[in-house]
Amino acid sequence: MSEATGGQAGPDDGGLTPKVAWLLAATFIVAVAGLIYELIAATISSYLLGDSIRQFSFVIGVFLSAMGVGAWASRFVGDALSGFVRAQIALGAIGGALGPVLFFTYAIYGSVGLPLYGGLVAIGVLSGMEIPLISRVMKEIGAAEFRFENVLTADYIGALAASLAFPLLIVPNLPLMSASLAFGILNLLVAGFSLYLFSERLPRQLWWAWGGLLLAALVAFGMSERMVSAVDARLFQDEVIFSETTAYQSIVITRFDDRYRLFLDHSIQFDSLDEHRYHEALVHPAMGLVPDARRVLVLGGGDGMAVREVLRHEGVTHVTLVDLDPRVTELFAENPALVSLNAGALTDPRVEIINADAWVWAAEAEEVYDVIIADLPDPKSIALSKLYSVEFYAMIAERLSGHGLFVTQAGSPTFATDAFWITEATLAATRSPTAPGETLETLAYQTYLPSFGNWGFVMAGPALPAPDRAPDLPEGLRYMTADLWQASQAFGADQARPDEVPVNTIQGHPLVAAYQRGWDYWFR
Repeated sequence: MSEATGGQAGPDDGGLTPKVAWLLAATFIVAVAGLIYELIAATISSYLLGDSIRQFSFVIGVFLSAMGVGAWASRFVGDALSGFVRAQIALGAIGGALGPVLFFTYAIYGSVGLPLYGGLVAIGVLSGMEIPLISRVMKEIGAAEFRFENVLTADYIGALAASLAFPLLIVPNLPLMSASLAFGILNLLVAGFSLYLFSERLPRQLWWAWGGLLLAALVAFGMSERMVSAVDARLFQDEVIFSETTAYQSIVITRFDDRYRLFLDHSIQFDSLDEHRYHEALVHPAMGLVPDARRVLVLGGGDGMAVREVLRHEGVTHVTLVDLDPRVTELFAENPALVSLNAGALTDPRVEIINADAWVWAAEAEEVYDVIIADLPDPKSIALSKLYSVEFYAMIAERLSGHGLFVTQAGSPTFATDAFWITEATLAATRSPTAPGETLETLAYQTYLPSFGNWGFVMAGPALPAPDRAPDLPEGLRYMTADLWQASQAFGADQARPDEVPVNTIQGHPLVAAYQRGWDYWFR
C-alpha cells in the first residue's frame, strides 16, 4: 500500500517490509549495546572499587530503574521516529564516552561515583525509551502486529547475545575503554541508517549532529590505545610494561629499573623488592615442619614465586599449581623478565599447572598432598570469600596426607584485624579429616613487608608440631630464619584475637564485611 499524505502509511497486510525489518534489527542491535554498556559499567566499577557482587547489584538496579523511567517518559515524545533517532545519537555519545570518562575520572580524582551513576541513569533512561518508541513507529508505518511480540523477542535475543559475547568475545579482545567506544559507534550507525531509511520524515539538522559525533567517536576509538596508556600512566607509579584484561581480571605489570610489580584488578599482588619476605614466610614454615614433604599443592600464586620457594626443598617430587587465569601462568612461564623472578619455576618438570577455579577443582580432586599452600587474593568480595569459608577448607583438608599441613595468607592482622582472626577461626572450625568429631589445629603468625605492612598467615592441620619446634629451612633463604619463625608467632595487644570470632561460611560472609571495615578505617 502506498504511503499516505504526511509520510505515514495506512494499515497494510502486515508483510515484513524493509522498514519493519530494519526496526526489528535495530531493536536487536540497541538491546546488545544497552546491555554491553551496563556490563562495562559494572566491570569497571568492580575493577576500581572492588566487591564485584555489590557493584554488579548496584549497577543493575540503577540501570533497570532508569529504564523504567525512560519507558514512562517516552509518552511525552511527540514524534516517535525522531525521538528514537535522537535517543540513538545520545546513546552513542554517552555510552561511547562511558568507559573513557570512568577511567580518566578515577585516574585524576580517585572516585567514579558521580560519572558512573550519572552515566547509568542517562543510558538507562534512553534505553528504556527504545521499545515504546519503536513500537509506535511500527504502528505508524502499518505494522501493528509487530508492536510488542516481535519487538520484545528481538530485544530479549539481543540481551542474550550481549551477555554471551561480553565475557567470551569482548573482554578477551577489547580493552573496556575501546569496547565502550565501539558500541557507541554501533548506536550511531543505527541512528545513521535510520536517518537514511526515513530521510523524508526527519529534519536535516540531525545529520549534522550525527556526523559530528560519529567522526568524534571514530577518532576516539582510533586513539583508544593511547588513552589506555595515558590512564595507566596516571594510575600506576612506574612504567606499565604489560596491560591486558582477560575473561577473569585486569592484569597490569609495572617496572622501575629492576623493580617489578603485579596488579590484578588494580590491586597490588607483589613488589619484587620484598616479595621474597612474603613467599618465604608463606611457604617455608609449613614445608620445613612436614617430614619428607614430597607432593605439594599451591592454590593461586600464578606468578610462580610460591612454587619457586617450594622447589628449594630437595625432597619435593611433584607440585600442582591451580590458578584461575591461564594468561597469568603463561606470562610468568614465558616472559624472560618475569621468568627471572620465579627462577623458571613454572617450567620445572615437577610442576603441573592447572588453570581452574580453586573451588571447582577442590570439589573434584582426589589427589593427596603433604603440604597445601593457599596464595589467594584477599577476601574483598563474596566471590573470593568463598575460598576462605569453612566449606572450602573442609574440601582442602580432605586432600591432606596424614601428616600434612595447610597454610594460607590471611591478610593484615594490623589493618584488618577482625578479618585475620575470622580466617583463623574458620580453619579452627573445620572438621579434621583424620579424627571424626574433631577440628583442625591452627597456628597464626605474621611478618613485616615494606610494601604492605604487617602481613599474616594461618597454618592448620590435623596435628600441628609444637610451636617452639624450628622448621627445617633450606639453604640460601634471604629472610626466614629459625629465630624469626619463633618471633613471628607473637602478636601485639592491638592485634589480639577477640573473645568471640564468627566463622566464615558460604551462607553468610562475615569475612567480607570485616575486611572492608578494617581497610576503610585505615585508608578512607
